Amino acid sequence: MQKFSGLELFRRALGGHKSWQPQWRNPEPKPEYDVIIIGAGGHGLAAAYYLAKEHGITRVAVLERGWLGGGNTGRNTTIVRSNYLFDESAALYEHSVKLWEGLSQDLNYNVMYSARGVLMLAHNIHDVQSFKRHVHANRLNGVDNEWLTAEQCKEFCPPLNISSMRYPILGGALQRRGGTARHDAVAWGFARAADSRGVDIIQNCEVTGIRRGVDGAVEGVETSRGFIKAKKIGVSAAGHTSVVMAMAGLRMPLESYPLQALVSEPVKPAFPTVVMSNTIHAYISQSDKGEMVIGAGTDAYTSYSQRGALHITTHTLDAICELVPQFRRLRMLRNWGGIVDVTPDRSPIIAKTPVPGLYVNCGWGTGGFKATPGSGNVFAHTIAKDAPHPINAPFTLERFRDGFLIDEAAAAAVAH
Repeated sequence: MQKFSGLELFRRALGGHKSWQPQWRNPEPKPEYDVIIIGAGGHGLAAAYYLAKEHGITRVAVLERGWLGGGNTGRNTTIVRSNYLFDESAALYEHSVKLWEGLSQDLNYNVMYSARGVLMLAHNIHDVQSFKRHVHANRLNGVDNEWLTAEQCKEFCPPLNISSMRYPILGGALQRRGGTARHDAVAWGFARAADSRGVDIIQNCEVTGIRRGVDGAVEGVETSRGFIKAKKIGVSAAGHTSVVMAMAGLRMPLESYPLQALVSEPVKPAFPTVVMSNTIHAYISQSDKGEMVIGAGTDAYTSYSQRGALHITTHTLDAICELVPQFRRLRMLRNWGGIVDVTPDRSPIIAKTPVPGLYVNCGWGTGGFKATPGSGNVFAHTIAKDAPHPINAPFTLERFRDGFLIDEAAAAAVAH
């Protein structure tokens, strides 16, 4: 793997940038691997990378039915934060934030992590009480979070309209280490680093079946490019987890919904942080290219279509225009939809399954991107050790049978 550095960039520039190598190989699938990961999104690629880096398992294939990072990794709003309420969630997301902070150096790839802060707005007494509870709970868990008055919110983010709106801003919870990262760079960085450690990333290879032996354990996967043997299979196929797991005869506690987002035309730097509002169902940040990146809520119906209803984005833009009136004349360039798997308690499942050799990472709802490195890290541990990492031990499939739910339904800034 070519190492990126300022000196190397200068040297290549003298040659007209004609000698860069491909960032990852495009191998043909081998007949057998130690581990197969289904899904080449951020979580799947991260799991493959940490399997190779931390557990020495390099006979790994990541299978993707489309192109690398073409699913939810490329269809989100790139927000990073860890200010979740419950101890289990805070530990998981904080693990990710700590990895985010050193990820560019670890991967030798600039993932453009920008700790510009995440400000969650309160518009009524219930919001104030809820967010102050979050602030206190986060501090007990060693997670940074602080309460700001409405005037302090305005000072931190001057474009905010704090008074002349239908739901005036009463204050906000600010996590200063929160921010954004570049979603494509995250997928490319993990792919490049995993490939350099021997992982085969195989695109345009759709999994059509999971083969099990007479003892019930997995034997491999049927794909559009033939059968591939493996004694361990990790499913990380956000949006289609239920479909893939059904191939092994497992019914998952998941519902899949479209989740939309949209971006404006690029403008000069005008919005310094990430602002989220649960009450009016909208969140916004500015990309490094200058676009306003805006998130909406999920559609009300289950679907596998990667688009949603127009009234959802219209409602979101109404809220943004009240929140930041100076953006009323911005033109929207494009919108898109991803498919999110939602569990009954709005917390993920990262666990072994009743099928020997089959592991699953799913159910992130609207919060998958922020967990990318931490999720991949603990999922790799679970696969390698055939036992959960202490951080993901509570996020079992069995919690829906035993009642040990982790109810983070209020954690998102949008309805889901």
